[in-house]
Amino acid sequence: MTSKQTERLLAEHVDALLACRRCPNMHKPVVSGGAVVSRVMLVGQAPGDKEPVLGRPFAWTAGKTLFRWFNETAGMTEAAFRSSIYMAAVCRCFPGKKATGGDRVPAPEEVQNCSAWLQREIEILKPALVIPVGKLAIGQFVPLQKLDALIGQQLHVTYARHSFDLIPLPHPSGASPWHRMEPGKTLLQQALRLIVAHPAFEEIKPA
Repeated sequence: MTSKQTERLLAEHVDALLACRRCPNMHKPVVSGGAVVSRVMLVGQAPGDKEPVLGRPFAWTAGKTLFRWFNETAGMTEAAFRSSIYMAAVCRCFPGKKATGGDRVPAPEEVQNCSAWLQREIEILKPALVIPVGKLAIGQFVPLQKLDALIGQQLHVTYARHSFDLIPLPHPSGASPWHRMEPGKTLLQQALRLIVAHPAFEEIKPA
């Protein structure tokens, strides 16, 4: 498949995704991947309440932390990251708030409804490197274990009939202290170094 064909397929996919209304309790889909054809894909969990308003994933506090990690490790700005890495998610819509406060965790049927979109992106892009962020995202690709056993590792997996390297990251949410405490701090840095050294990331890393 030529790059132009891939761009066309991806643009058509994004248009269809933005029109998705499969889950009645979900909000408007958030997609910032657009037609960014990349061999590196980041997979988040689900948008928060600010993302639908601003029209892009990782648009608020967690995003600031995520992009700071890559700026400090690879010298990559947020704009450069968004323009060179396809950003996907387990669920593309904000699930809403819990009655007790905080964001609602997507229900299993909502995750299942949205899984076809991620599978299709893998089929179109055929990434060499996928970076799942947070437990919900990691668990779509490998059996979920403690973060200590997964962060800082490079795995090789097959998903949607395509094989690629997987380097998980913890969620950059301020609500989780894992990445700010040991061994999380050290394992996070180890994971970031693996990502930056990966051949697919080398292709897009700033000079």
